[in-house]
Amino acid sequence: MNPSKLRDLYFTFFRSKKHAFAPSASLIPLNDPSVLFTTAGMQPLVPYLKGQPHPEGKRIVNIQKCLRTVDLENIGDNTHHTFFQMLGNWSLGDYFKKEAIDWSFEFLTGKKWLNFSLKMLAITVYEGDKDVPRDEESFRLWKKLGVSESRIAFVGKDNFWSAGETGPCGPSTEMFCWTGDEPPPNLFDPNDIRWVEIWNDVFMMYNRRENGSLEELKQKNVDTGMGMERTVAVLNGKKSAYETKLFQPMIEKLEKLSTHSYEEKKREMRIITDHLRAAVFILGDENGIVPSNVDRGYILRRLIRRAIRYGKLLGIEVTFTPLLAEIVVKEYGDFYKELQENKENLLSELQKEEEKFAKTLEKGLREFQKMAAESDVISGKEAFLLFQSYGFPLEMTQELAQEEGITVDEVLFKEEYEHHQELSRTATTGKFKGGLADHSPHTIRMHTATHLLNEALRRVVSKKIHQKGSNITPERLRFDFSFDRKLTSEEIQKVEDEVNRIIQKGLVVRREEMSLEEAKALGAESEFGVKYAERVSVYFVGDYSKEFCGGPHVKNTHEIGKFKILKEESCAAGVRRIKAVVKD
Repeated sequence: MNPSKLRDLYFTFFRSKKHAFAPSASLIPLNDPSVLFTTAGMQPLVPYLKGQPHPEGKRIVNIQKCLRTVDLENIGDNTHHTFFQMLGNWSLGDYFKKEAIDWSFEFLTGKKWLNFSLKMLAITVYEGDKDVPRDEESFRLWKKLGVSESRIAFVGKDNFWSAGETGPCGPSTEMFCWTGDEPPPNLFDPNDIRWVEIWNDVFMMYNRRENGSLEELKQKNVDTGMGMERTVAVLNGKKSAYETKLFQPMIEKLEKLSTHSYEEKKREMRIITDHLRAAVFILGDENGIVPSNVDRGYILRRLIRRAIRYGKLLGIEVTFTPLLAEIVVKEYGDFYKELQENKENLLSELQKEEEKFAKTLEKGLREFQKMAAESDVISGKEAFLLFQSYGFPLEMTQELAQEEGITVDEVLFKEEYEHHQELSRTATTGKFKGGLADHSPHTIRMHTATHLLNEALRRVVSKKIHQKGSNITPERLRFDFSFDRKLTSEEIQKVEDEVNRIIQKGLVVRREEMSLEEAKALGAESEFGVKYAERVSVYFVGDYSKEFCGGPHVKNTHEIGKFKILKEESCAAGVRRIKAVVKD
């Protein structure tokens, strides 16, 4: 099934359920200072979820342009995309759980609609917490429709959605499709990546206040989202949307330009096509912007320049970004008219950006290689030189450094960056120290778990292990460490068990400020290659670990919850990476 057929079927189905069509809001919100781009279908509809009347009524169907840049390192895998399209149907104080679930089931399994076999589907529902009860109603509704109990899983935080730190929120039920090569197992395991989520029904019945407490909304809403990219892939029996009409015309052009096949250079071609598709939609938006060193323009520049760098790695000698952009406009412009209307300008901006970057790219790469040969740390001044003189976004320097197995002094880079440019920090990889994406309670729990993971690796696997970097978001923690081989499955399990053992001990977490020399004398762990000030903050987890850190952390390890390692992999020469989560 091609993307336009899926979109048309979705609109036809929900129009038959008396939903009015609403066009996509801009990808670039002008009246919401909390975000740089529209990241979810619910974002433009927050006022209506709170009770403001929508001009189209109480039942809405749409497809929303969305863009997320949280995990650029995941771009290239089977399911992540920077720009994506979210099909949605909405009840603004009208119908609720029964109708939403019934219609989701009908559209997924109906012969005249998507015609999925029930044996290929599985469901998650919210398991509840101290403030919100377990969603037994959704569980019963799915069972009544014929879904086996073994295919319904109760899940925690992942099944509670919100429009932001505050505002409308509520429990959700999510629909998954089996994508494995073998028949689907009878028992549904939500952590098995062969089950791919394609639809999410959120029951927005609460409002989160500034103090974090919940109150019931005046109206009960339904916010649903079906990811166009994932669903198209599944409907076409593909592992990834990159193998569908959404990306294949661009990939075929890349194969001709580079003389490499997609199978040879899959990751590089996925990154290029993903980033340039996103760039075209940003440039071609009704509130479109241009590349710059500030805020949204900085993110746009990052995407374009990262795509250009990978194009050079493929051996492409010509200016290629406008050529791929032409394809995006052709493939998507019939529905997104703004791309056709802004075509001349967006092609011109890509041409200028590629020509500007091409002049300095090779010189900058040579300069980087000199720096890398002299030290295992790219200093803040060196990283800023690459940024200011050669146009390398910090993230590109970090990516190059990771490939060489060295680090970048991000803290001092930012000091230079702000001192010379007075730029917004929100356009960089994150304004908090320690690699945290935010300071939400869940992120803080994972931050403390990272300290335990660091110590557990040293105690269980090798004292030679040292931290090489970390990145923590509300969804997962990522921890990089120096080690020269893959961990065995037994080692991974022992490390996970060790972390959970310490969590269960309920150790007190405390912070002490001291001189750098005192901290070193105590044997406090530090991140390899990072330069610290003369006065440092050290966090102690009972008598188990001590580590240089700016915080924040939980007060007691009991608060962390259950620690689970999802993946262990190589990320650079002599550097391994662990991805993990904590659950209630």
